[in-house]
Amino acid sequence: MSRRCLAGAAALLLCAPVAFAQAPGDARTGYWWYQAPPKPAEEEPDPDALVKPAIPPMAELATWTPPKIRKLIEQQRDYAATVLTVDAVADFWRLQDFARRKARAFAGVTQIAMLQHPELNAKAANPMVGEARDQLSAQKDQVRRQYLRGRANEFALVMFSRSTCGYCRVQWPIVQRFQEEMGWQVTLMDIDRRPELAQRFGVEITPTTMVIRRGSQQRMVIASGVEAYPNLIQTAYQAVRLLAGDIRPEQFLTGAGEEDGFFDALSAGPVSATDPRALGGDLVGASLEPQQ
Repeated sequence: MSRRCLAGAAALLLCAPVAFAQAPGDARTGYWWYQAPPKPAEEEPDPDALVKPAIPPMAELATWTPPKIRKLIEQQRDYAATVLTVDAVADFWRLQDFARRKARAFAGVTQIAMLQHPELNAKAANPMVGEARDQLSAQKDQVRRQYLRGRANEFALVMFSRSTCGYCRVQWPIVQRFQEEMGWQVTLMDIDRRPELAQRFGVEITPTTMVIRRGSQQRMVIASGVEAYPNLIQTAYQAVRLLAGDIRPEQFLTGAGEEDGFFDALSAGPVSATDPRALGGDLVGASLEPQQ
């Protein structure tokens, strides 16, 4: 190749360096394949750095949501505890005072709402006056007793015990009282003599008192350890209603006579995804499955 051709080729290279642009994945570097140096990584701010919070006017603070107010109070608290100046500490307590007054205002509006919407108020379903409470307690006890007596031929109580269990000797007379007043069959099972029963029914603690449904696999523990008689009646009542399909698990704390009222979790509709009504279904077949 002549010198003239070589000079022409060199001139072409100088005039068109873009023809040698770096291909993806090409590790070549140099003038013809120039790359801009990477920008230095920006340093992240220190989350624990001391920063004085900006406290807005109270009129603006009144429009903030409670989580945002709480965050500001925490920031001011940490700032004040660090610098320990009178002004910083005073600002913290000013914010606390604002939160106190806001809570007081919410309580006041709540009182008005309860008066205007008594269905949201527990007082109608749970009177606090002594004589009214006694009357309500007697009424609930009567409902429980009638229900349990009506199920005497369908359910029974079993108390699991050990010969060395001192607490069992305390619980057994309570279970016998249940038998006398409710007309139920009760059975005492000594798992020292029949250890296979402890494994079959999953009993680890004595005394353990269990409601069983005759002719089925359904059962439910209603007491582990010594339980007072009123509590035994209450839990037996709830357990039988659950096993019989009269209530759903969400209603286990719904007491006697409280159905469809303030203390019924399902009085206004389903509250869980497992409730068939939440999916547009009904309660057919929604009773508790037998325990194996």
